[in-house]
Amino acid sequence: MLLCIWRSSSFSSAPRRLLKLVIHSNPRPCLINSLFTKSFTSETIMSDRKRKATSAPAGKQPSAKQQKLVPLKEEKKEEKAGGWLQEKLKQLRTEKKEIKLNKKRLRFVSDTEKIKQGSEGVLYWMSRDHRVQDNWALIRAQQLAVKENLPLHVCVCLVVPKSELSTLRHFSFMLKGLKEVAKECKALDIQFHLLHGSVGEVLPGFVSDRSLGAVVTDFSPLREPLQWLEDVKKRLPKDIPLIQVDAHNIVPCWVASPKLEYAARTIRGKITKLLPEFLTDFPLVEKHPYTATRTAKPVDWDKTLVSLQVDRTVGEPEWATPGTKGGIAMLESFIDVRLKLFDIKRNDPNAAALSHLSPWIRFGHLSAQRVALQVQHSGKKAGQSVSSFIEELVVRRELTDNFCFYNKKYDSVEGASEWAHKTLEAHAKDKRPYLYTRQQLEEAKTHDKLWNAAQYQMVSEGKMHGFLRMYWAKKILEWTSSPKEALSIALYLNDRYELDGQDPNGFVGCMWSICGIHDQGWAERPVFGKIRYMNYKGCTRKFDVAQFERKYCPKKL
Repeated sequence: MLLCIWRSSSFSSAPRRLLKLVIHSNPRPCLINSLFTKSFTSETIMSDRKRKATSAPAGKQPSAKQQKLVPLKEEKKEEKAGGWLQEKLKQLRTEKKEIKLNKKRLRFVSDTEKIKQGSEGVLYWMSRDHRVQDNWALIRAQQLAVKENLPLHVCVCLVVPKSELSTLRHFSFMLKGLKEVAKECKALDIQFHLLHGSVGEVLPGFVSDRSLGAVVTDFSPLREPLQWLEDVKKRLPKDIPLIQVDAHNIVPCWVASPKLEYAARTIRGKITKLLPEFLTDFPLVEKHPYTATRTAKPVDWDKTLVSLQVDRTVGEPEWATPGTKGGIAMLESFIDVRLKLFDIKRNDPNAAALSHLSPWIRFGHLSAQRVALQVQHSGKKAGQSVSSFIEELVVRRELTDNFCFYNKKYDSVEGASEWAHKTLEAHAKDKRPYLYTRQQLEEAKTHDKLWNAAQYQMVSEGKMHGFLRMYWAKKILEWTSSPKEALSIALYLNDRYELDGQDPNGFVGCMWSICGIHDQGWAERPVFGKIRYMNYKGCTRKFDVAQFERKYCPKKL
């Protein structure tokens, strides 16, 4: 599972020259070489709407036995606690602290741009990117505060939607990452506030009560966070500037392209051209020189987590340690152990070849830009794997933000291209070889042992290999009554169980598999029409299917 980039490179014509193009186009190639790739407001975590299958009955929760599978642990050689990367980053951030923020990364949401005079602080509303360092939005907020000789505040708005998607798995990962953020903020004399309630209801009042003079936030292309931004804009005093910074993408979404891109090939050149300008290191977020007279209320993190009304049957996976430190440790193990295998083994679910970084990037605990910088700098001996990885991390991942930002129907069959919509509609009534309900799929009770194994791994561990995610989603299309139902079920399962779910990569992954997004038409066949087809036999040519089934498929199913 790499960053939830589902589309296998073997399925695309993505050029492996991306890294060479970046270096060649950069007037100072030594800079790229020496640097160098779906929390949202806590509300983000789970959208208010429930994605229920349109015709399938709501399924029961997976059995206790299914939920209590002990996740497999990483091999010892991947668990080594080297710690070299953490120390390296401390050194780099000190050396690079004079780096400037490119103003193209930000945009003013409000009509006013000048900070309110006589104010008592600047606020960073942390929504998608839950980290302190390597965060362009927080960097911008500190710059404003220092310029105006003001204290700096950070807030996160926590609310739990009443939804099947609100699980302990997601909220625990998020809160434990935020606990690390709060501790780091305190050490830097930055006030961290955990607010309870929807953003539109609690944030404007918090700004007025604290006499804050400007609000900076980060960027998400999803409809709920965009609506929160509009709610804050409407209710925030007109003399308070509201500034949005894309701290998630290397090339800001609105800079990479002003329109919906058709495929990776149409956005790749645009991103590659801009990488020399945006793929820089980060300035250091330093100890803030101005102390607030009203400090933040301490957060009881354990009590907060226990109090949340979430589904606790979807438990925390053991393999993923939340927070920036956990993400950096996983990045270190990827560079040391798995990166060299990425180019030739990334489509083999039995091989330890993927980064496993998607949960930390999805929750903003880790910057994709930092990953890109460090992989290029420290992975030189990995050869072709570096450019293959960066193609997926940069081009493929940022393409998903583009799709969700410019296509308001990013999670609907109606959001498919015209050719795909027509072919799916033409074959919607085709006879299916099997028909399963959402409950049967959720409990991994199909005739296909490979599919069951993949589903079981997702439920128990919160992850699924990228190649299998494609197969998994396409079989849902084949085994349900309609494309609409298939997409609904795929999104529900992905967003409920995957640790990196409810993210643009997940929406686009399901849309690619079921609705042909960013793909082309193929030979027409029943059920699928011209949508790309995958089958069990094809998987056996890719990897040892029996080995994977033995590892994950419950014997009783």
